[in-house]
Amino acid sequence: MEFSIEKKFQIYNTLFLNLDYEGASDIGHLIPILGELTKQRLKNGKNPIEVFDAFYQDYKEMIGADKIDFMFKVIQYVERQVVLFDSIEDSISPYDLEDQDNILIDTLVQRCQGAKDFEDLLAKLNTFSVRIVLTAHPTQFYRPPVLDIISKLRKNVQNNEIEQIDLLLHQLGLTSLVNSKSPTPIEEAKNILHICRYEYYDAIGEFIYRLEKRYPQFNNGDLVLLGFWPCGDRDGNAFVTHQVTREVIDTLRLTLMKCYYNDVKELQSKLTFVAIDPFLEKIRSKLYRAMFDPNVLVDHRQMLLDLQKVRALLIAQYEGLYLESLDKLIVKIKVFKSHFASLDIRQDHSIHLACIQHILKANGIISESIEELDEPRLISLLTDEFVEIPNNDELEGLILDTVRNIRQLPTIQGLNGKPGCHRYIISNSEDIYSVLFVLALFRWIHKTEDIGFDIIPLFETMIGMQSSESVMEQLYTNDTYRKHLATRECKQTIMLGFSDGTKDGGYLKANWSIYKCKEVLSKVTKQHNFTAVFFDGRGGPPARGGGKTFNFYAARSADIANNEIQLTIQGQTITSTYGTSEKFVFNAEQMVTSGLTSLVSNGKTEISFEQRKLLEELSEVSYAKYFSLKQHDKFLSYLENMTTLKFYSKAKIGSRPGKRNKSSKLSLSDLRAISYVGSWSQLKQNIPGYFGVGTAIKALSDQGRLEEIQKLYLNVPLFKTLLDNSMMSLTKCFFELTAYMKSDAEFGEFWMILFEEYELSKKMILEVTGMTTLMQMEKRSKKSIEIRNEIVLPLLLIQHYALQMINSGKDPEKNEIYEKLVTRSLYGNINASRNSA
Repeated sequence: MEFSIEKKFQIYNTLFLNLDYEGASDIGHLIPILGELTKQRLKNGKNPIEVFDAFYQDYKEMIGADKIDFMFKVIQYVERQVVLFDSIEDSISPYDLEDQDNILIDTLVQRCQGAKDFEDLLAKLNTFSVRIVLTAHPTQFYRPPVLDIISKLRKNVQNNEIEQIDLLLHQLGLTSLVNSKSPTPIEEAKNILHICRYEYYDAIGEFIYRLEKRYPQFNNGDLVLLGFWPCGDRDGNAFVTHQVTREVIDTLRLTLMKCYYNDVKELQSKLTFVAIDPFLEKIRSKLYRAMFDPNVLVDHRQMLLDLQKVRALLIAQYEGLYLESLDKLIVKIKVFKSHFASLDIRQDHSIHLACIQHILKANGIISESIEELDEPRLISLLTDEFVEIPNNDELEGLILDTVRNIRQLPTIQGLNGKPGCHRYIISNSEDIYSVLFVLALFRWIHKTEDIGFDIIPLFETMIGMQSSESVMEQLYTNDTYRKHLATRECKQTIMLGFSDGTKDGGYLKANWSIYKCKEVLSKVTKQHNFTAVFFDGRGGPPARGGGKTFNFYAARSADIANNEIQLTIQGQTITSTYGTSEKFVFNAEQMVTSGLTSLVSNGKTEISFEQRKLLEELSEVSYAKYFSLKQHDKFLSYLENMTTLKFYSKAKIGSRPGKRNKSSKLSLSDLRAISYVGSWSQLKQNIPGYFGVGTAIKALSDQGRLEEIQKLYLNVPLFKTLLDNSMMSLTKCFFELTAYMKSDAEFGEFWMILFEEYELSKKMILEVTGMTTLMQMEKRSKKSIEIRNEIVLPLLLIQHYALQMINSGKDPEKNEIYEKLVTRSLYGNINASRNSA
């Protein structure tokens, strides 16, 4: 299959590169030459300036343009080559290319040993749920017009429609791929809703309908749910105000009404029967008004009642004609109700602290700080007493907006239904006050104990995870909080941050710590007769919890609560893994089956005491190596000066700043994991995805324990998944691109530290796995990475040419232009990686 992808790309890429755009004659012909020469000359030790200048001199007459203009044109061509390859790959292999253990629900059914096994599986399927939470984190920037071109390209490539492909490629060449300005939160929301409307709406409906038809015992409209963060996640994003949150609630609902309207209109064209038409006309008329006027609400429950009447008439009087079309619409309404996707609210703990402090001060309970109160008194205020909220004119800034937002949440629930907005997430949770501050704000603002919201702590640092057991234990023994959980079906959702966890603790330690954390929190929650649900904050690459996600969930032990899978999907992963109806259904089903696999795994995911000891040792040695890197006096300055870090905020990709505060001084704690991981990805060094792994394996191997680690890889699915993900990170590296840095007077030694760990990690992982090359058993994924790396190499050369010129000070008058080149080059490389951040 990978060869057909490669051959088709070669054919259509030749067609694309031969297109003649105004002012860009012959440039397409030169790009493959530039790519090949770049690969050769970088491997021969030339630096980016030497490579590009030599190429420009050799082909100056053919280029016929200023050097800088030529660079920008190359970037534009490469960006579109990436779009073309995405379209071809998706058209030929519409499913995920991570070479994971693909298991369908039908597969699990076939594995059942008898009727009892089958009944148990269906019972679990009827109570299980996967929540895919779409975020607007700034690594996804294709505008809707470009997404439409990609969709058309994909379909035409499938059918080999050469003339249409030619037209679309030309259209693509003339269409801007990037934003002229940073998108607003609402624009980000609409970009993601574009995919929800045209892909996920039908995909989820078809998936649930198929299960209902195949298994009559199946009855679970909540099996696959959509969550939504754009305009609800205000952590570090001052552009997300209470007005913006209110606006997106209408946007979600109105978009869904358009989907319903189109289905009813189509249905009406089929069910042209006297007894049925009045029902459909009434529904259609109401939906028409509701999809344009946010003040017009459609009760999805009434719509279901009306359609059930239509169904009865259709069977009784009209031979059940087009019954399947009607049933599919009924399924969709049961799934999406009035909200389409459930909006989460998220804010940082420090903002809630500021709110509580201001309110207590305004009421004369403290003079300046809550530190004036002892713990029993503070907890009593937060959980037992009602404190007056000052008038709006006595509040300002984020404090005022936080109060206004919490105040409007019941209204929001009245518009989209309680499932449409019912979760409040607290970033940087490290103590009980992270949760109790939010509980108090709800109680004080609404003057009620029944707040109607789930409060979700987000433990995302090593400190947070280490303290999480104690935090939850204290909450579970607090009478007021126990009563609150009783109103929430005795269910506690706990979010764990893979992204910041890896940034904080390194790859191996972070993932192992999160695994252990889930076991501990499952146990303490169960002891108090509550049910734990884990919500994973994951990004695209392994360094942010991505990679082989299905294998990770299938590797869970029986000690980890397994009622639901909830995870964030962000950046390019939205389009690369869930971007089409086919891919969404396939990958959503993989998420479901990874959660159900434990029922038929026969204990294969359990980790013995000795295996845990070994994992612990590897984790600690790896962490020590990563910690020493973070403590290196050149670590932050290398990120700031030698990577693309400071250019992320200039790229106009997302509405959210790259740092959590406005300080000019760079600190790792303020740096967002997206910018952090993305910067290493742009360098083709991918440090957070493996750094320390090689050192850890080598340390134990030197003790004569390599065979133990080899057995760990073979027998512990979790460890296998982690090493396989590291192999992916290593495969995407290309240190020759930055080899010029090893001779840098300031950063040469630091670069060598990175390179040596890269080489060691490759060597040791191959020894553990018994492979001769990285990703040897994952041919499709590896081939995809190789082709993408080749496509994007000319763009990366230009990026590092510009970085090298800026840092060398050779032509300071052009620094502004070089900075634009670096910024402009970010887009293509992000998309080429597909899960770079």
